[in-house]
Amino acid sequence: MNNLQLPQKDREKEIDCLESFIKSDIDARELKRAIAVRMAISGNIYHKISKILGASKFFIGYWKKQFKTKGIAGLKLGHKGSKGYLTSLQNTEVIEWLKNKEYWNSDEMVTYLDR
Repeated sequence: MNNLQLPQKDREKEIDCLESFIKSDIDARELKRAIAVRMAISGNIYHKISKILGASKFFIGYWKKQFKTKGIAGLKLGHKGSKGYLTSLQNTEVIEWLKNKEYWNSDEMVTYLDR
């Protein structure tokens, strides 16, 4: 079943869900994915979407499939980065130390961090 065969109510529900996600504070990569999917679900042809967003037709199809199978969670970034080595207090102390320096020296910073 292609997108145009979905009942109008279901398409509108999906578009509303995507609109809410787009308006939230999201990463630019997630935003591009969501806009591509919203445009595809709205009935725009992939060629047109591809030209507007500078994305491949594969990109559009892939993220549309992810959205259809996993919902908004399928559009979100999977990698959130690694846990930092410093606590938030240590991080604040390092930043304050750097602010008080007239110049920065990487060897001096390594020594400071080792302490």
